[in-house]
Parts: sequence; C-alpha cells; structure tokens
Amino acid sequence: MANLIYPAFKRSLGDGVFALASDTLRLALLTSAHAPSEGHAVYADVAGQEVSGTGYTVGGKALAGVTWTLSDATAVLDADDPSWTEATVTARYAAVYADKTVGALTGPLVCLLDFGEEKGVTGGTFSVTFDAAGILVME
Repeated sequence: MANLIYPAFKRSLGDGVFALASDTLRLALLTSAHAPSEGHAVYADVAGQEVSGTGYTVGGKALAGVTWTLSDATAVLDADDPSWTEATVTARYAAVYADKTVGALTGPLVCLLDFGEEKGVTGGTFSVTFDAAGILVME
C-alpha cells in the first residue's frame, strides 16, 4: 500500500484532474537517492532519481487492470502487479503517476511506494507486488 499519498494528488482529486478508472497510470522506479517529499506534485519532480538499466524504459511502465472502487467509505486504487523482464535494475521506491497533462500539471503524481530497502535484479524479472488491499486505500 502507498507509503506516501501526495497532497497535490488529494487537492487534484477535488479539482477534477484525475479520472482514475480511465487515466493511463504509470509506475516509475526510483533509486535510493530519491528523497521522498510531500511537496512533489508531478513526474518531473522525481524523474531525476529514476532508475536506469537494461530492460527498463524511462517513464516506467503503464499499469494494466487499473481499478478505482468505492466500498462503503473506502476508496481503493488497484492494478495488476507490473514486472520488467530481462532487466538489470536496482530500485528503492516506485512512484505512481498519471500519463497526461491537465492545465499546468504534466504527469501528476498519485503516490509513492517504499520497498523498505533496495531491490535489484541482474538479467532477470523485476516485479512489484502491490499490497493485497490495493495500491492506495483512502478511508
């Protein structure tokens, strides 16, 4: 589940920036050099700490199977677990963002996942397993 829900995302929900059920959401992998901040609002704020390596494309991977549901008073964002095959990368964080421009916002950030430590793979499959409760849970 998300370790940081960006305040700009919360504000943008009210401003109608996101249509989470239909937006193209992407997951960008970030290095341990990234310093998480509630002040980050768009992909460009985190792009400087994005991983590079074989099997990984700048901008991350589009998430498949994205759902945005409401059950009672709980909203849940979820998607299929992404993976990069034949990859050689090391990441500490992953940022979810919308691949679109709305007004002055290009690539508005949704949330940040912290793996707790660096995860790496050499010539294998790098997988991100989302929490069973969802990527993002808002109660």
